[in-house]
Amino acid sequence: MLYRVLVVDDSTFYRKRLTSVLEKDPSIQVVGHAANGLEAIQKAIELKPDVITMDVEMPVMDGIAAVAQIMQTAPTAILMFSSLTQAGAQVTLNALEAGAIDFIPKRFEDISTERPEAILIIQRRVKALARGNVLRLYENKKAKTVPNSLIRSAQSTTQLPIQKGLSVKLETSLSPLPASGKRYKLLFIAASTGGPVALQKVVSELPSDFPFPVILVQHMPGTFTAAFAERLDKHSKLKVKLALDNERLEKGTAYLAEGGKQMQVAGIGAFAKLRIADTPKGSTFVYHPCIDFTMESLVSAFSGDILSVILTGMGSDGAAGARLLKAKGATIWAQDEKSSVVYGMPKAVAESGICDRVISLENIAQHIITEMSV
Repeated sequence: MLYRVLVVDDSTFYRKRLTSVLEKDPSIQVVGHAANGLEAIQKAIELKPDVITMDVEMPVMDGIAAVAQIMQTAPTAILMFSSLTQAGAQVTLNALEAGAIDFIPKRFEDISTERPEAILIIQRRVKALARGNVLRLYENKKAKTVPNSLIRSAQSTTQLPIQKGLSVKLETSLSPLPASGKRYKLLFIAASTGGPVALQKVVSELPSDFPFPVILVQHMPGTFTAAFAERLDKHSKLKVKLALDNERLEKGTAYLAEGGKQMQVAGIGAFAKLRIADTPKGSTFVYHPCIDFTMESLVSAFSGDILSVILTGMGSDGAAGARLLKAKGATIWAQDEKSSVVYGMPKAVAESGICDRVISLENIAQHIITEMSV
């Protein structure tokens, strides 16, 4: 399959080098270029690419305005290239709210020297977005004006077949199933590609008096996580903060793992504390933070008294950790394919035979509230 890409950047040099980097993969074809946001809109309508790579700061029309217009006129998977600064983080989060699906740090040295690792990351990210559900998700978003009578009549639960004939409950209803009655001490939520928007959707709907601590792990560079924590806190009823080393977990507070670091939970139950540190030397961790690494530490701290939710993302980070938690009796949920930007991480969990429910993003928060008897 050939993935068609539109490259948008006001730098002629960057457009050429990024084109060269992308087309080193024979399955990627750059079908056009644009030097500003206005050109990007026109080319998006004309060329109908699978993915658009978008710079933020451009003349005539900036990237954020272009993203908003493109998602209205020619919905497309948009990958933002953002500077690794605090200001860049805020702008990138604004672009995600405007409709961009994912972002990647803009490092001129990676492009100019064609560093193999950087090239592979860019190529994989573009292909993952091209295979994603962007158009369907956008159409679903526009179609949310469903009469209440139809919503009430659509309440049902079906079965999704998974590995070796097992089945997991797939929620097709806006009404959650009754609570299982299980006791909990912690809520854990993790995400990757498409995660910032998904996490904000879930966390913002939890109540201010949520009676458990919440741990959030999002694959994200370190310069972005502080700004993301601030944004989540601004849009949420409960308190959201960037996780700090040696910090004790408190109920009603959500702790976001710091990008570029690894987060563990040490201690047991009410005495549990966060541990934030650099990735151990010699480790094989691909992600910083790594979801599996954090989940493994939760086994000792809380045993099976955990509700774990794996949201949209490429790859399979979280599947191994979920298996460890499930062995201790934890409850494991995954976002469904239809509402995921990239159905990689949740798919790995949903098809593992350990997943208790597969749920649409629209319904996850209410299911959490019901299940944890909030």
